[in-house]
Order: sequence, then structure tokens, then C-alpha cells
Amino acid sequence: MLLELRGKHAAHRQFHFINQVIDNTVIAQIDVFLLDQAFRSGIRTNVEADKTYQVTAQLGVRTTTSDAEGEVVSQQPVTVDEATIRSLLPEFEGEQSQSPSMYSALKYEGRPLYYYARLGIDVPRKTRTIHIRSIQFLDFSNDQLKLEVTCSKGTYIRTLIDDLGQRLGCGAHVAALHRTWIEGVEGPWVTIDDLAALAPNREEPEPDYAAIEAMLQPNDCVIQQLPTLCVGGAEVGKFCSGNPARWPAETAVGETEFWRIVRHEDGCFLGIGWHRDGHVIPKRVLNGIPLI
Repeated sequence: MLLELRGKHAAHRQFHFINQVIDNTVIAQIDVFLLDQAFRSGIRTNVEADKTYQVTAQLGVRTTTSDAEGEVVSQQPVTVDEATIRSLLPEFEGEQSQSPSMYSALKYEGRPLYYYARLGIDVPRKTRTIHIRSIQFLDFSNDQLKLEVTCSKGTYIRTLIDDLGQRLGCGAHVAALHRTWIEGVEGPWVTIDDLAALAPNREEPEPDYAAIEAMLQPNDCVIQQLPTLCVGGAEVGKFCSGNPARWPAETAVGETEFWRIVRHEDGCFLGIGWHRDGHVIPKRVLNGIPLI
């Protein structure tokens, strides 16, 4: 989870938000990454990145939502062994088409799919092309299978586990899910318990969040997968004002769509841009850039 902490009472608000998330999720563990400001274009770019999850699948039980919150659809005895599971996992790697669960936030005619699912209405769902980079076997005991999955954006782990359960002949659903890696994100992650320990007096009238503020990470730490483009001199002012800046002659354009723009003189992060007609076009510009 990427959290923005901005303003005097931001940490208190985010603690309240985290508690709500924990109360309404089947995720076993939530890790937090603290940002000084949520650079929204960076977050959107991050959503496009590959991710790694550790997932625990409960074999033998299939549910309507493909997780523990759904109603049980079927129950089957689990007769597979570790060798069988390992032999099947490669079938689910690589590029493939996936149809999202009806219990997802994707929209159909302006409403999320889960809205229709809760009313018992089945609506058309567009399949999407995803890429499962790898599936690593971690453990299998007491009918629970633990895997590590690295995948492209748009992959539904619940759908993957449901498909795997059907292939194993016993059904399955997600019992626990933990995201462990996001492409391009660099910096320390902390657990909810760790975060709470840093502000033990947060319920007091004047809570002390100094320890949390010391952990805040720079804005571009979530887009380290983007190539860096240095602009300098008068071009910095143009870019920061939202105008096209001259593309540095020494930098090849390549096939990259977006670039992480930094100031040549000191490496200060300026924003995200893209190339057009010999110029870098601002997509998002960071506010409050210090002058030099």
C-alpha cells in the first residue's frame, strides 16, 4: 500500500484509513510505503508495473468470489500431491487471456462488476491479455498451497487460483494474499504494527509523528523503472511551467513512453514527461520545486 502523508493531521487520517482497510479485507498482511506527497502520475505509472504476490490457496473449496468471503459453490476431496501441483504450475505461466471475476471493481455501464454480482446479475466481461512471469511453489500442507506469483498489471490472482483449482480437479479459493514487490518501487516497507509502534501516542490531543515523518520517501521512489532524462538551464523553467522543453541532444529517444525528468544541476526530480518533435512534453509536474 502506498500512502501519502501530507499536512499536520495526515498521519492520523491515514491510520484511520488503514484500520478501515484491515476491517474490510481478507488480505493477511498489509505493508505500507510512506510518501512525502503522492505524485499521482507516478502512482498511475506504478499501477502499470509488474507485481509479485505471495498467495495461500485453500484447495478443496470453491467460492463465488474466489476468496474466503464468498459463498461456497462446491467442496471436493483433495487428492493431489506436491509432485502433481509442481508439474501443473508451468501451464499457467506466460502470456494468456484472463476473464475478470464478477466480484471485481472493473466497470460495466458505469457500475463496478461486484454491484451486479451482489444482485445476482451476470453481465458481459471483457477478457484481457496478461502475463504470468513466474509461479514459484513455496509449500503445500493441510490442503493449503502457498505460491509466489510475479505477473503483469491487470492480473487477478483470485481468478488464477480458481482456474488452478479447476485444473487440479478439487477447486480452490484465495485464503490469504500478500503483495511483496512492485516494479520500480525502491525503499523500506513497514508493517501496520511497525507503523503503529512509531506513534504510540497517536490518540492523544497532540500526537508525535516525528518518527514516521523521518521515514518519508522521495516522490520518485515509486517510478524507478522509468528511464531518467536530465534537463537544465532555462529548459527547467519551461518544463516546470507545463511547457515543452528542448530534448537533450545527447539522449537517444528510444521506445520508452514516459521518462522521469530530473534537473541536470542537482538531480532534483521535476516530473514525468514524454517525447514529441524534439521536445519533452510534461505529463505531470511536481509542485514546489526549490530554486537553485
